[in-house]
Parts: sequence; structure tokens; C-alpha cells
Amino acid sequence: MKPFSDKYALTKQQSLFLAKKKWDENIYCGMKMENRNITFPQTQTILNGVNVPGVTLDDIQAVLNMRDAWRYLLNAIDEPTTLPLICKLNEYVARNEALEWGVLRAGRVGISGTDYVPPLPVKSEIEQELADLLAADMTTTEKAITAFLWGARRQMFWDGNKRTSLLLANKLLVGNGHGMLTITEKNMERFNELLSAYYTTNDMSEIKQFLYEHAISGIDFEPEKHRESERSR
Repeated sequence: MKPFSDKYALTKQQSLFLAKKKWDENIYCGMKMENRNITFPQTQTILNGVNVPGVTLDDIQAVLNMRDAWRYLLNAIDEPTTLPLICKLNEYVARNEALEWGVLRAGRVGISGTDYVPPLPVKSEIEQELADLLAADMTTTEKAITAFLWGARRQMFWDGNKRTSLLLANKLLVGNGHGMLTITEKNMERFNELLSAYYTTNDMSEIKQFLYEHAISGIDFEPEKHRESERSR
């Protein structure tokens, strides 16, 4: 058995149900990764189209951007995982937040909390790295976690790299019926510590194990009910 075996094996219907059920939590996860001053109930209220006093317009925009990115992702769930698709995800995620959105950045940036300076992204190099990742001898779950960490550290875009990479990971997981990647609030502090170390060392082994153990969720069926569900398909 591979060390990062797939934890879930869902049908397409079950997988899309899970994604739609948990997308508000996943959007909130994206907000907390960016240290947005917003609560989960406030996030849910915004997603329901209701005005929330006390939440900044920037935070509201960020939530709505993630909502639109998720809608696009679910509509494109069966499309090939390509650089243009990743750019489209960033176009939604970083709309009105960055110098440019949906295109590879053309200037140098730093990452707070680490001395690591990401190299300028070169289209041909990014495409090759993505192709190598997708072709690697790994389970879908390991590919998804690796894709998330790769995109976060690679910093392809001016802004929204972690959120875009989170969507990329869930494209792989949801599209193949293997659950979802969501970093809950109780795990966020430890995640940020491990992410900072990964940025510095480029060693993803510890954070990859942490995400596998604490951030992969799905639908846990009772055995008999699951067999009945399988027979009814």
C-alpha cells in the first residue's frame, strides 16, 4: 500500500454532493489562510447573499471571489488539469485584489515570515512541473496535497496563490472521488508553522504528512448503508 493511500472512494454524485456541502467551510479555510478577519457564520451569511455589518468590503469581495472560483471549478471538474485552468481559477480568486489576476506574475515578490524568494514563473517550466506532478507515481490524494504545496511555494501569481492551489488540490480530489482538502481553524496555527518551514527548506515531507492526517475529509458511510448505496447505482 502506498504511504498516502486514498482515504475515500466516492461516486461522482457523492463527490459533487460533498463539494457543495462543504464549499462554505473550504471558502472559510481560504479566508483564514490569508488571515482575514472574518468568522465562519459571517462567511456563510455572505455566501447566502445577505449583507454583514462590520465586515470590510475587501473581505466580502474575497469571499465572493472564492464563491465564484468554486462555481467555476465544479463546472470544469471533468476538464483536464492544465495551466490555463489554474490561471482561470486565479482570475476568480484574485479579482480586484492583485496587480493582475489570471496571469503569471512578471515581477519578484517575497513571502512574509521567510527569507525564501520565489523565482519568476516561466510558462514552459510551470507546464513541465505540472505535467511531471500529474504523471508521478502517487495516489490522487498525494498528488492533490503535493499540488497544493507546490502552487503555494511556487507563487505563480501576484496574489491568491494558496487559495488557487487549494482549489487545484480539490479539483484533483473531487474530480476523482477522493474527498476534499480543507484546513480547519483548529489546525491553522500548526499548518502555518509547517508551511513557513516548508517555504524555507523546500522539504514538504512533514507538512504533507500533517495535511494527509488532518485535512482530508469525505463521506464516512456505515458499511451496510454503503453497500445498499452501491447496489442502487
